[in-house]
Amino acid sequence: MSLEVWITLLLASIAISVSPGAGAVVSMNYGIKYGLRKSYAAIMGLQLGLLAQTFVVVIGLGAIIAKSVMLFTIIKWVGVLYLIYLGLSKIFEKVEIIDEAEHINSYSAKKAFVTATFINLTNPKATVFLVAFIPQFLNPNESMWLQFLIIAGTLCAVDIIVMTGYSSLATRLRFLIKDVKAMKIQNRITGSFLILAALLMSGAKRA
Repeated sequence: MSLEVWITLLLASIAISVSPGAGAVVSMNYGIKYGLRKSYAAIMGLQLGLLAQTFVVVIGLGAIIAKSVMLFTIIKWVGVLYLIYLGLSKIFEKVEIIDEAEHINSYSAKKAFVTATFINLTNPKATVFLVAFIPQFLNPNESMWLQFLIIAGTLCAVDIIVMTGYSSLATRLRFLIKDVKAMKIQNRITGSFLILAALLMSGAKRA
């Protein structure tokens, strides 16, 4: 892959990652509740989901999903329903003030990682997008696997930086976890954005 092509890929990856979505909501939610350092479990989970999607495209299943109405619909609605479930859970979550040490102890890196992975993994719109996106940067005269590694590495590296930025910004609002009313508002906003992301996903159409 030439430097010119890679720079184009880099700029496109930045534009894609900065666009607000479920990943940004998840990163900000963990940042505001637990701080930047503990949000990395969720951020890494998002990357695993992204890598898995890229791998799906690599082995050709992305093209199958793009062509199969049934398979696309199943994956789409699993993701939609899961995001709606997370959103409603957040909106109706019981809010109570606890000391910061206890709040931090309630954190589960495993749960954060698995939840974030599943959110990215069940986003068919992103998979179909990758099917259209990745071929634009491929050179048939070069190693396909090397090019896929470069593309996947660039996408994930950029996304980690951008999600870190979202989470870091959210940590500045951590004082809200000490106010019941503010926490309810934050939960409703987070839940609403997750549901909005689900509704946007529900409108995803095959390429």
